[in-house]
Amino acid sequence: MAWQNNETSGSDFILLDLFQDTPVPWIFLTLTVVDFLVALLGNSTIIFLIWADPLLHNPMYFLLSQLSLMDILYISTSVPKVVLVFLSGDRRISFIGCSYQMFLFTILFGSELLLLPVMAYDRYVAICHPLRYPILMRPKVCVLLVLVTWLAALVNAMIHVIYTLTLPYCGSRKIHHFFCEIPALLKVVCMDTSQYEKGLFVSGVIFLLLPFSAILGSYGSILSTVLGMGSRQGLKKALTTCSSHVIVVSLFYGPAIFKYIVPKSYHTPEQEELVSVFYNVITPMLNPLIYSLRNKDVARALRKVLGK
Repeated sequence: MAWQNNETSGSDFILLDLFQDTPVPWIFLTLTVVDFLVALLGNSTIIFLIWADPLLHNPMYFLLSQLSLMDILYISTSVPKVVLVFLSGDRRISFIGCSYQMFLFTILFGSELLLLPVMAYDRYVAICHPLRYPILMRPKVCVLLVLVTWLAALVNAMIHVIYTLTLPYCGSRKIHHFFCEIPALLKVVCMDTSQYEKGLFVSGVIFLLLPFSAILGSYGSILSTVLGMGSRQGLKKALTTCSSHVIVVSLFYGPAIFKYIVPKSYHTPEQEELVSVFYNVITPMLNPLIYSLRNKDVARALRKVLGK
């Protein structure tokens, strides 16, 4: 193939063919393309429904629309390149292309990690402080919270991506990964990166463990408040309202914590690749399905549109 003659020259990186070791690569490729299309259609549908239905013009659904937007951009950073690599056989990605992909992924990954606790806070205020909800979650506050998540993720991405791209890379520049992600690139750096990896771990604590703790705190308070009311109906309503978000948090944070917080000695490159597939490819497809199937308001809005 063309990439074999140039793998040790220039500034290109060599990506892993995600399906090269699978017994039926075309089937996995087809499933990945279907996953990608379902993610685009599902998240786009949620954004449209929230925009078109006045009954969905509230903070909870505004935040949900932001999550859907992030998921569309998120899955689009890697899957098209994965498909192109398989179909063309050319595993090269230019230095600029790799930089662009890594920068986008890092911003979107960080933004989603910070948006999920904001969504949990919204449910906490709605259930534990319903009378203050119109004030605490007024439109300006919602927009500000979303802007803060994007800005914090942007600053984090600029720091880590710019530093990573200034490091010296070795030999063939073969990345044992299907897209440009910082931990994968560090493995082909020709210098000791242990000190920087400590800084990366600190960022992981800030963007993973602290938001995850905030989510646990929010839902712990919700559960305590509802149980204190002694109402089974209230408990059922709270669980119904929050269950979709809890599932999404589990699907996203679980693999991310495994990848970025658990020491590298406890997982192999193959396991890291599988985990990345889960939170980068599968989760963006599952999120709209979870919210549309378990949310009566979204289902009602969808039926209304289909009815027309």
